[in-house]
Amino acid sequence: MTAGGSAVPAGAEGADGSGDEGGKGGLRAALSGLTTRGRSFLAAGVAASVCAYLLGQADLLRVGLLLAVLPLVCVAVLYRTRYRVAGSRRLTPSRAATGAEARVHLRLDNVSRLPTGLLMLQDRVPYVLGPRPRFVLDRVEAGGRREVSYRVRSDLRGRYPLGPLQLRLTDPFGMCELTRSFSAYDILTVIPRVEALPAVRLTGEAPGYGDGRSRSLALAGEDDVIPRGYRHGDDLRRVHWRSTARYGELMVRREEQPQRAGCTVLLDTRRAAYQGGGPDSAFEWAVSGAASALVHMLERGYSVRLLTDTGNSVPGEGAGGFAGATQETADSAGLMMDTLAVVGHSDGTGLSASYDALRGGNEGLLVAFFGDLDEDQAAVAARMRPRNGAAVAFVLDSETWARGKAPGQGRAADPAGLMARVPAAAEERVRPLREAGWTVLTVPPGTRLAGLWRMAERQRTGTGASPVDGAAGTSGGWS
Repeated sequence: MTAGGSAVPAGAEGADGSGDEGGKGGLRAALSGLTTRGRSFLAAGVAASVCAYLLGQADLLRVGLLLAVLPLVCVAVLYRTRYRVAGSRRLTPSRAATGAEARVHLRLDNVSRLPTGLLMLQDRVPYVLGPRPRFVLDRVEAGGRREVSYRVRSDLRGRYPLGPLQLRLTDPFGMCELTRSFSAYDILTVIPRVEALPAVRLTGEAPGYGDGRSRSLALAGEDDVIPRGYRHGDDLRRVHWRSTARYGELMVRREEQPQRAGCTVLLDTRRAAYQGGGPDSAFEWAVSGAASALVHMLERGYSVRLLTDTGNSVPGEGAGGFAGATQETADSAGLMMDTLAVVGHSDGTGLSASYDALRGGNEGLLVAFFGDLDEDQAAVAARMRPRNGAAVAFVLDSETWARGKAPGQGRAADPAGLMARVPAAAEERVRPLREAGWTVLTVPPGTRLAGLWRMAERQRTGTGASPVDGAAGTSGGWS
């Protein structure tokens, strides 16, 4: 359970409810909480008292004083009430995919010795998540608690604050209402939608450890014949006595373990590479595709890093910025998802920064999601292909996405969008990638990544459809 607030005294004025400011400022704030009914009673009482004084009517004066004093007494009683309440909030789940619902659980505890009066509970929620939830609590006994919940949903990625929680206190006559706020709030992270991908071989290796059984030095695994110096914490059973006698110091057998294959997911975020916006835009498809790819590769045992066109890698921990080998898979995926939840367009115009980031460790599998590529950027992207690995590119023609329908595409006849014709200009732009050995798939609107993922395997194994001849206007599969 995440804390959504602390104990709040009903009469305190502080935002966090930790104390009573008192004085004229607090009393003035309490008077400002008079409701329309309370102000009407006060005005009527003052008017009646003045008229009674001028006319010499004692009975009318008593009525006027009663009308004027009643709302003031309610203000004083409500202001000086000393019961305390504590609030908390719990999100289920704390990360929700776009379009999916999350439930927010609110808990209110009365930690004072007095029962509360009528309370109205309200949580501050950004408008993109829905209307502000309000709950009326009739009475909370001393030491009692109340739990309520509401649902939120967003079609837009992002990090949205929930809270602070607000309490509105009122007297039994409805003369005065005071609002008290907790100080704490929680963050709901709306992550891109993740699509389940089929288990295919894009590198010729099924598991993340690879069929080549390559090895790297570590702390567990099979023995290596080359010993090393003893380190604090080494198992004495691994002492290599022959080398110890030779070198005159403790030597232990070196160990090794299978080297985990690496995968880099490259996301092109250049503003100039995409047109349009909204949940169904080309950029949102690319972000969702990158999220699906990195989660899929992590689940298959790969060490994965997320790289953008700016050259920044996420999470940036471990060798070469890869995560998964030394970190828990769930933590690695969560960190990358948090980044993708708030990723936006970059102001860069080229892919040189990402090329420089890949040049240092150009091995393993590279999965890239590109927007529009001109001749220069296609040449830069072509040089990104790993020396010892495979490269798969998903290229989105933003002009086609902005129109909302691929040329020649019939949604009813081909809901997967895998038989759409690729414009000749788009086909020509990606030709340098194919010539460099990339597996290139152009993405029309409405296409599911799972189908393209299978076609990437077919193209690599030579069983897929031949490249589309856009100039000739033929309709076929993906290249």
